[in-house]
Amino acid sequence: MLEHGQAHGRTRVKFCGLTRPEDVDKAVAAGADALGFVLWPGSKRAIDLERLAMLTARVPAFVTRVGLFVDPDAALVAKAAEHLDLLQFHGEEAPAFCQAAPAPWIKALRMHDDLDLPVAAGRYAGARALLLDAYRPGMPGGTGETFDWSRIPACLAKPVILAGGLTPANVAAAIVAVRPFAVDVSGGIESAPGIKGEAPMADFLRAVQRGDAAGS
Repeated sequence: MLEHGQAHGRTRVKFCGLTRPEDVDKAVAAGADALGFVLWPGSKRAIDLERLAMLTARVPAFVTRVGLFVDPDAALVAKAAEHLDLLQFHGEEAPAFCQAAPAPWIKALRMHDDLDLPVAAGRYAGARALLLDAYRPGMPGGTGETFDWSRIPACLAKPVILAGGLTPANVAAAIVAVRPFAVDVSGGIESAPGIKGEAPMADFLRAVQRGDAAGS
């Protein structure tokens, strides 16, 4: 498994918060590596299990279907996992809860001031990657804010998925600064919560390519 900061050819891209079939189709056509579906009722982009089944059925092979959860019960995770390739735990889930999940998983960490990333990486050693997001009290994600990318140590022994306020305007700089394995965007490609734009998706992917070229 690649450590953060190692050369990996290109930065993978996840579009998160998909709610409409036409946006799923556009995201796939644009070239996204992964699509995220929010299963936390507190989000403006939340969908239920029925809609999850309908949307994920449109996703072709080799595009990863990711379900986002915030402190869920195990029954919801089990039901949703039937339609997903990867689980994203975005709350205060304990390592043991994540490890017992019925599918591969990643752990989101909010970058509050006292977070020790190497220690957290050790606690969540079973994660396929760590998703690093901006911290705002009371909000488990979707803040639309960036954080100080220099806080991410280059020697972190887990692949990094960079999130938090990324847009077509800043993602190239983020890639040059962090060299993450992947980037995750939701609000930065929307006209309204859960409504993705075809042009912003294409702009974001082109900006990722520019970041990869500049950082190579």
